[in-house]
Amino acid sequence: MQTFNCSSRAIGVRSTLVLSLVVTLMLNWGVTRVSAFDGAKPLTQENGSPFEAVRSGFQAYQAGNKEEAVNALQYAADRGNAMAQWKLGRMYAAGDGVPTSPLRAFEYFRDIANNHAEDSPTSPEAPFVANAFVELGGFFERGIDGSYVGKNPYQSRQIYAYAASYFGNSDAQFRLAKMYLEGRGGKQSSRQASRWLKLAAEKGHVLAQMELGRMLFEGDGLKRRRTQGLKWMTIALDRVGASDDDYVRQIHESALAISEEKTRRRAVKLADRWLDKNPPLLHAVTKPTLTMPSLTATVETEAIIIAPLEPLQPVSAASQANAASVQ
Repeated sequence: MQTFNCSSRAIGVRSTLVLSLVVTLMLNWGVTRVSAFDGAKPLTQENGSPFEAVRSGFQAYQAGNKEEAVNALQYAADRGNAMAQWKLGRMYAAGDGVPTSPLRAFEYFRDIANNHAEDSPTSPEAPFVANAFVELGGFFERGIDGSYVGKNPYQSRQIYAYAASYFGNSDAQFRLAKMYLEGRGGKQSSRQASRWLKLAAEKGHVLAQMELGRMLFEGDGLKRRRTQGLKWMTIALDRVGASDDDYVRQIHESALAISEEKTRRRAVKLADRWLDKNPPLLHAVTKPTLTMPSLTATVETEAIIIAPLEPLQPVSAASQANAASVQ
């Protein structure tokens, strides 16, 4: 399998890479179908549509009836509904109303990748498909003890690269950047890392903003640009959530302490300008989750993972020009 990179060449090989990834997932790790939650009764509404089952499942989940939720979601998942498969994957990964099973979670996310890899990046299911790829990449980074899913950083890097390029997923871009920076799953490249970090940072990914700022401030594999680095750190500090507050604040304060007053003032001015042009977005850097008030699915915030998607942004001509100039 060829390696993704931030170039127009990625467009030409995209279909081949998708086919290769899907075949590898199906042949190397088996096409096994996970069964319904132990003890859950089969859905009796045999004539119901998968989407109606998803709607029913999420209503039951929100009401606290996890067994009924799994029953309905399984009905939809068995009929190929990506939203249901994604939610079941999340539930099994966390042990949320079902026995904890990383392998079952993996298999749900794998099924989504097998069947929806070439869905439009603007489709209603795209956030769930993109997040499934990110989750798969994470499983291959860690491996699953006692299963056929071992650590495979090369495969993880390929999966992140696909989600980062085709779906424009900011968390995949951040994770791919970290692999480039640390040389995991392939060659080390600070330049490629900075390009992917820039794309994620512009979408509001706080950890990407922090890492990009650190690299620029310290000159880590890049030309040192302390004003630009402190700018991105300041932006990250303004947008950081509670879970990452201490980490971001510590790095920002350390940089601030050794910066000249002129650098501080200029960085704050640049950060304020960026923040004014990029107000906080409802969907910025979030995991997809569903509300089902009608037969139209919507996406709302839950926790850090996915930003708004832009079709093929990392490999478009405009994005190449943008990524080439790290600011």
